[in-house]
Amino acid sequence: MTYDEFWPRYLRQHRHATTRRVHVIGTTVGAALLLAAVVTLDWRLLVAALVVGYGGAWLSHALVEKNRPETFSYPFWSLANDLRMTWLYLNGRLQVELERHGIR
Repeated sequence: MTYDEFWPRYLRQHRHATTRRVHVIGTTVGAALLLAAVVTLDWRLLVAALVVGYGGAWLSHALVEKNRPETFSYPFWSLANDLRMTWLYLNGRLQVELERHGIR
C-alpha cells in the first residue's frame, strides 16, 4: 500500500468529528510536550507526550469509532497522517479533504 492509498483509509478510520477533535487536541498537546521535553531534557515530559498524544486517540477509536487504530499496523504513516490531519484541521481545510474522499 502506498502513502496515497493510505490517506483515504486513514480518513475513513476517523469518520466521527469527535474522534478527529480528540486526535487534533492530543497531537497538538503531545507535540508541545515533546518540544518541552527536548528543551528541558525532562524524560517525564516525553512520557507525558506519548500518553497524551496516543492515549486519547486510542480511546476515541475504541469508544467512538469502534475500530482498531491504524497506529498498530502502520505506525509511521499513522503519525504522519495525525500531523497532516491536525494541520488541515487547524487551517480549516480538513472538511474539504474529507468531502474529496467521500467522507461526511
